[in-house]
Amino acid sequence: MRNACLDMITTLAATDRRVVFVGSDLGPGTMADFQERFPERFFMEGISEAAVVGMAAGLAMEGFVPYVNTIATFLTRRAYEQVALDVCMHKVPVRLIGNGGGLVYAPLGSTHMAIEDIALMRALPNMTVVCPADADEMRRFMALTLDWPDPIYIRLGKGYDPIVSQPEHGFRIGRAIHYNHGADALLVTTGVTLQEAIAAARLLETQGITAGILHMHTVKPLDAEQFLDLAVKVPVIVSLEEHTTMGGLGEALAALLAASGFSPAKRFAGIGIPDRFPDYYGSQQEIMARFGLTPEKIAGTVMRLMR
Repeated sequence: MRNACLDMITTLAATDRRVVFVGSDLGPGTMADFQERFPERFFMEGISEAAVVGMAAGLAMEGFVPYVNTIATFLTRRAYEQVALDVCMHKVPVRLIGNGGGLVYAPLGSTHMAIEDIALMRALPNMTVVCPADADEMRRFMALTLDWPDPIYIRLGKGYDPIVSQPEHGFRIGRAIHYNHGADALLVTTGVTLQEAIAAARLLETQGITAGILHMHTVKPLDAEQFLDLAVKVPVIVSLEEHTTMGGLGEALAALLAASGFSPAKRFAGIGIPDRFPDYYGSQQEIMARFGLTPEKIAGTVMRLMR
């Protein structure tokens, strides 16, 4: 997914001279093709994320479209004030690309796991938050980023994730994608949890339960209209996110459900990371399993709510 995203920046730069790349202490060879072809628009800065974000905001104010790339925790925690004041307050078209959203950097411990990045970014006025499911969906999304008027936070997965998105669905920023139809439950995903939802729906089908899937690649602006249109048709709704359950997709959906006044009320559960720093060292998949983000545990949650 990361390679697809960065390759698309080079593709966009070839067609639009406004495109600028700004990296923060990335590995040798990163964006080498971009640097060779467009050296005057390539900037590799040191470990200075706050300065990098401020620099990108300044470039945007001068008419450029900067794509900033570094580790997600550094962009969202270390440079948060600059993102808020320099980028969002001025509403400039800076694209903040966070490597390793969620539990990708699990082997490095909680300091590197971006478990609250969606909540932080969606809390900022003017910020758009997008979490593609795989490399193909990333390419479809990146083609739309040139002329989007607002700042965008782009959450990257680990890379080499299975391709589960479907090209016929296309991509519209702010418009969710309805994958499965189901009368019994609705699974709502963002980012790489789409693949877990597809597998969970297959497991549920063996138990005679049909589950629809709504993939919300854009967490802000949220496609509330399509979500509520589908929610009215099912008794059970489960949200899935590789993110803390505080302030992310699940809480956004729960607020919509509470305000909608469904009677009888929907049975809802949000599966994600509990309100604590992950206390276990292991791989991304191991920690996702620990917190219930597996097809088997998702299916189990649906069946529990149905009972």
